[in-house]
Amino acid sequence: MNKNTSLKQRIGVDIGCKLSVEDGIRWAADNGVQFIDCEIDIEPNALESFDEVRAGSIREMCNALDVYLGLHTLSAVNIAELSPFVRDAVDDYLRAYIDTAVRLNAKWVVVHAGYHFTADRDRRIEASLDRLRRITDYAQSKGVKILLENLNWEPETAEVHYLAHTVDECQLYFNAIQSAALGWAFTVNHATLVPEGIAGFLEAMPTERLGEVRLADSNGEYELHMYPGEGIIDFDEMFRLIEDTGYTGHYMNAFGSLDDRLRAREDLVQLALGEA
Repeated sequence: MNKNTSLKQRIGVDIGCKLSVEDGIRWAADNGVQFIDCEIDIEPNALESFDEVRAGSIREMCNALDVYLGLHTLSAVNIAELSPFVRDAVDDYLRAYIDTAVRLNAKWVVVHAGYHFTADRDRRIEASLDRLRRITDYAQSKGVKILLENLNWEPETAEVHYLAHTVDECQLYFNAIQSAALGWAFTVNHATLVPEGIAGFLEAMPTERLGEVRLADSNGEYELHMYPGEGIIDFDEMFRLIEDTGYTGHYMNAFGSLDDRLRAREDLVQLALGEA
């Protein structure tokens, strides 16, 4: 990778719902963080609360403080929903996130493919694909970039399994939806839970559509967001592989507390340099 001083500036922090969007922007600016993800489902960031007055204030804050805001939908909302009434609500939920992204001038919205219950996998995939096609078209019409995240493997004995957690499943979505409005949010610790690993994802996936790289370490056995350097990931190699694709976008720390995510920015630079 190009080991220059800009890497730290490219590493953002997933605020989630730990702070209000306004406080998250201030916290980021105070700590020299340029990129943040926020979840806006419930208080203090209830989705319905982002009227033009609140949104206008947030737009002004981002511009004044040079912070780039992204939104992150909740993976608990099943994008592969089939049931009457609920399926319509899922569409409404995703459209509301996109409409709010427009009002906030958010630069991206992270979305998911949903989950199935083992026996209904094929029907859930069909519903998920149809919904993401509709939502991608809607996002494109609004000028919003959405990023589909590769989610985590669950044990074979689990009843519930996330969709788009393997290379093959991820390719299914990106092959079916060619729109430039749909990009990829690559969660590297999730990739360690399947045989292809980080290198396999980067080799097989359309890296030109990569819009965010989400960082945490992993024990390689089950879903866990560990502090970088405490698990199995070779971050020097990981950064090299990603940067060698030509990726110049942002990274996003997603583990532990906000203080952990902030502190790890410098630690990740050292790991990338092979000095930790």
